[in-house]
Amino acid sequence: MRSTAVYPGTFDPLTRGHEDIARRAASIFGRVVIAVAANPNKAPLFNLGERVELARAVLADLTNVEITGYSGLTVDFAREHDLAVIVRGLRAVSDFEFEFQLASMGRHLQPDVETVFMVPKEKFTFISSTLVREVATLGGNVGAFVHPLVEAAFKRKLAGKA
Repeated sequence: MRSTAVYPGTFDPLTRGHEDIARRAASIFGRVVIAVAANPNKAPLFNLGERVELARAVLADLTNVEITGYSGLTVDFAREHDLAVIVRGLRAVSDFEFEFQLASMGRHLQPDVETVFMVPKEKFTFISSTLVREVATLGGNVGAFVHPLVEAAFKRKLAGKA
């Protein structure tokens, strides 16, 4: 029996690296929920509804993937939705320490929910949402780092801020 998984994140915006991890997770797990975090500790450019809709549009071809927004602890979300695995992306060694701490805390809070680390394709390892937002807000071209639908959303969002 193939397991179920949640791939959580703020996804502000969903990058090609996120998309790569989501697509590969969908090929491994029977059901994947992309859980877009409200994350009140961050000040996202895109609101939660926009981030959820962008993820739905970009990943619409994946029949075993659902996208939803959430708030609270990821391990609680996983348990409430009967998701056995939390998928976390690692871009660089520098990500590992924080992700390891999150996984350890998650295991302490919900011992029956496992964490799996996935590494994006090498060509996506330098891409972060923070850098993509910065490049976009400074007028740079982010087309190589995000899906065309996300690029178009950036253009609309930033045109409204002018």
